[in-house]
Amino acid sequence: MVDLILTTFDWVPETPRGFVRDIRVRWALEEAGLSYRVESTSFRDRQPLHFSRQPFGQVPWLTDGDIVIFESGAILLHLGELSDKLMPVERRGRSEVKEWLFAALASVEAASQPWSFFKFSGDAGETPMWNFFDDFLNKSRLRHMEPVVAQRKWLAGTFSVADILMADVLRLVDRFDGLAEFPACRAYVARATARPSFVKAHADQMVHFAAAD
Repeated sequence: MVDLILTTFDWVPETPRGFVRDIRVRWALEEAGLSYRVESTSFRDRQPLHFSRQPFGQVPWLTDGDIVIFESGAILLHLGELSDKLMPVERRGRSEVKEWLFAALASVEAASQPWSFFKFSGDAGETPMWNFFDDFLNKSRLRHMEPVVAQRKWLAGTFSVADILMADVLRLVDRFDGLAEFPACRAYVARATARPSFVKAHADQMVHFAAAD
């Protein structure tokens, strides 16, 4: 089998390190024990070849032979189809993993991303827009995730790509103490990120970006 190739930036500023989305792919590859190598594309000088692989000039993308896939959710789904360590083989289990994978993207991250932008920029405060996003994340998303992860260890029975994505989405919220009122969500993130596959993926990403300083 030809090595899978994960492409990420050659460098990023210190603030997003440890949270760049190639970590989701690294985590899944480590979890499944799939052979891969990491290649870089320029952060500062994004060339046409980059946009031909990722039309928004972002990372990561994954090369699997003659297939090139962008968007972390799509890559995780692809990897799940390659390894039963990432997604069950039976139909019901696969369906459950897929629904939670898309829930992490379309429901939870769709709420947490604008919220985190306010936090990153330092603009979180008593403004109508901030209050809207804060209420949306807390009341419409985290409040409903809390009983789910309180009642089960992993979203679809066994650890899967759905947990990689959901835990990474919630991990960014937790960075800004946004899970303080949601102990089950915080515990879910803690047990996911305690896995050796995450620990290695995180360390590898930090080393990768630091090497370019």
